Amino acid sequence: MTELSPAEAAKQLASIVGDKYVLTAPADMEAFLSEPRDLWHGAAACVVRPGSTGEVAQILAFADTHGLKIVPQGGNTGLVGGQTPDGSGREILLSLARLDKIREIDPESNTMIVEAGVTLQRVQETAESVDRLFPLSLASEGSCTIGGNLASNAGGTAVLAYGNARDLVTGLEVVLADGQVLDNLSKLRKDNTGYDVKHVFMGSEGTLGVITAAVLKLYPRPRGVETALIGLASAQACLDLLGLAQSMAGPDLKTFEFMSRFGVEIVVRHSTGTREPLEAAHQWYVLLELASQSETGLNDVMMSLLEAAFEKEIVEDAAVAASLDQRKAFWALRENLSEMQKFEGGSIKHDICVPVAQVPAFLADALPVVEATIPGARPVPFGHMGDGNIHFNVSQPIGADKQAYLGRWEELNAKVHEVVAKYHGSISAEHGIGVLKRDLLPAVKDKVAMEVMRRFKTALDPKNTLNPGKVL
Repeated sequence: MTELSPAEAAKQLASIVGDKYVLTAPADMEAFLSEPRDLWHGAAACVVRPGSTGEVAQILAFADTHGLKIVPQGGNTGLVGGQTPDGSGREILLSLARLDKIREIDPESNTMIVEAGVTLQRVQETAESVDRLFPLSLASEGSCTIGGNLASNAGGTAVLAYGNARDLVTGLEVVLADGQVLDNLSKLRKDNTGYDVKHVFMGSEGTLGVITAAVLKLYPRPRGVETALIGLASAQACLDLLGLAQSMAGPDLKTFEFMSRFGVEIVVRHSTGTREPLEAAHQWYVLLELASQSETGLNDVMMSLLEAAFEKEIVEDAAVAASLDQRKAFWALRENLSEMQKFEGGSIKHDICVPVAQVPAFLADALPVVEATIPGARPVPFGHMGDGNIHFNVSQPIGADKQAYLGRWEELNAKVHEVVAKYHGSISAEHGIGVLKRDLLPAVKDKVAMEVMRRFKTALDPKNTLNPGKVL
């Protein structure tokens, strides 16, 4: 097999997708080669932008035959480097943005079939247009795409009620490394005919196949929504409130997000139009949302819940949104938290998960570990208490050198992950492994599980065509 030069590879790919859909100029490729945190900067032989599943199949067959390496990319919003090529300049970046068709929407079956490049926000809006809900919700939903959401098994703020991305799918269309198309676009909620192969590809970060389309589950659109912003004295109080909300609101409890005082301060300080949400400052805050198919009665449930929480001395203060604008203001505190951290200097990130009941204990152990490791560093714990997923980010000490601080990323990771291991948690809850956590994985993953993963990779991608160097 004769190795193709990058120029020859680009020329051959142009014969598949057309000249204007193969980018080779550095300025044209620039936006595809860096990721949101600015931690990785790759190079590529070219960026190829297919417009159909058939073109993706031809590209992968061509790459597999000629020993070329393919890096799939959706909306380029991933946070672990899984969508960024290496620095060799020989990998081909496969952008799926042009696969942007909604092929079918079937409200009676509560499904819709969408291509990989459709943005999450567009899926949500299309579902709403037929009086349905697609519940996956992320801060990046205006730019992230369904293909990337599924490839990384995205989480978000609705996992408590609806599950992760993989739980919202009944079927997939996937192009394998050799160009074969797996057509499993099933709308069936029950199909017990052997292995459920779709789950192999969701969460695989483009290392086993390229997701080109999916059948998504839809749900009845809520008629009533009640949103509260609640102040509490401790993480244990947050957990106590969660238990009370689950017992009193049952399936109407859709969101339970928690934030530290410092996190709220960051958003109020740096985000235009935000303000202190309650009359006094509190150590912890919970964004609690109820949603129901009934247009009436939900406010009574919320008020009864808060009354009980005050009687039990679980909460210190609370405000219930009286308008859509106030609801948006509450949500802005949570949704802007990640973005606003950049104004506090360097931030070392941890996307971890522990059993829900262990969240307060984890925080009690991890916070002093940070201080002992890097005195003056400022933890910003927040996230999805309802499923145990904590974004345990740590901002640099005031006045510290940003690059010197970020240079201690691995050191601090190791210390925090020791605490995660103590509580039998996960070092990656919803962002994936990519490059960032690839070398950490063997130390925390069961050895047999690692071997099974390698067998999957060998069986489905024996030439290591797809996203080499990611996950494994």
